[in-house]
Amino acid sequence: MIPFCRLERYEGNEPLFELVMMSIVSSYVGEPLHIHAEGLRGTGKTTIMRAARGILPSITRIKGCIYNCDPENPHCPHHKGLNKEEIQRLGVEEIPMPYLEISHSAKVGTVAGSIDLARLTDHLHPEARLLPGIIPQAHRGIIFIDEINRLADTSPEITDILLDVMGNKPGHLQIEEAGLPVVEIPVSVSVWAASNPDEDPGPLEEIRRQLSDRFDMVCYMGRPDSVDILAQMLKENSHAHKIKRGRETTIDEGAEIGNDAYRQNIIKWAKNYEKADLPDFLRNFIARLYIKHNLESIRAIEAMQQGAVLHSVLRGHDKVLINDVTDMIPLVLKHRVDGDTLVRMINDVDARASKDSILSFKSRKNKSKKGDEPDYFQNNARPLKDMGRNELINTEKTLTPSDY
Repeated sequence: MIPFCRLERYEGNEPLFELVMMSIVSSYVGEPLHIHAEGLRGTGKTTIMRAARGILPSITRIKGCIYNCDPENPHCPHHKGLNKEEIQRLGVEEIPMPYLEISHSAKVGTVAGSIDLARLTDHLHPEARLLPGIIPQAHRGIIFIDEINRLADTSPEITDILLDVMGNKPGHLQIEEAGLPVVEIPVSVSVWAASNPDEDPGPLEEIRRQLSDRFDMVCYMGRPDSVDILAQMLKENSHAHKIKRGRETTIDEGAEIGNDAYRQNIIKWAKNYEKADLPDFLRNFIARLYIKHNLESIRAIEAMQQGAVLHSVLRGHDKVLINDVTDMIPLVLKHRVDGDTLVRMINDVDARASKDSILSFKSRKNKSKKGDEPDYFQNNARPLKDMGRNELINTEKTLTPSDY
């Protein structure tokens, strides 16, 4: 696999690179950020998400804990409640941040947990114990699901588990096996997914709207439009180039240095993220978006707040700006509202010169009469039926508001 630092970047895939970095930073500090990449087949969604494994930083866990217990906050059935002296006796260790995948052939027991057959069939000391599945083993890390729309269609039981895990931050997981006590554990894991909405069974929001809403942000992958970029991609994936890489016995020091630079930046951004916060006037701005446009999901504005702070940190801002919020609108709402509403909202926040713009609310005086309340959101959007598919796909790329 091509190292993350050497993957080709172009206008159509830059949003996904940024979302991946934001999610890793947020996961590192213990706050999951669930992201979903949509796009036509072969546009590199899965490649980018899998290559990100190479830039994940290390985490500290209680030595040998398969649940990846944080020594400062143990949560698993074996270590929950231990004091610092007991944890010190057990020891700690550094491991790469977990990165696991859920395949379409996975069973419920594989994903959540099941009876540990190795212990059960031990002829010397047979014992009935639970073996945690993919989700509890990915605690404090990443879970990747390719073609999430097909999984939601064919595996409703696994979808129900994901709904519990992604419903709150941290999520909740319940492992049940006949004859054994029920195990309930908190799980802090970021779920990454990829899908092609043009292929059967269709877009995720039309298959399982609940699961679609659980994703904090969705971006659409565009096609490359540069001859030089396409030529380089062809070279990297040519048979001769793959053979050459396969014959190299030494570690690619350039790739290691490049990936390590990302890793160090992630750690730096994580420290800044823990100290950053959203100003109250921007919280009011987000709240007005929710109320004026009758948004259904409070998760949307929570994701907008989380994303704005992360976006600000990655851009090196010393404080969160209005641009950091407005840049999140297409990513947060693309899968939650119809195209007409999305375009109207983007046009509204972009109309900063208008005295009726929502961005000027900070300087307004409180109105004593209900009838005096101005309409911040003008109904001037184009009907969805009059817009071509390419226009809808390009919305989040071309309608990004400029600096305020």
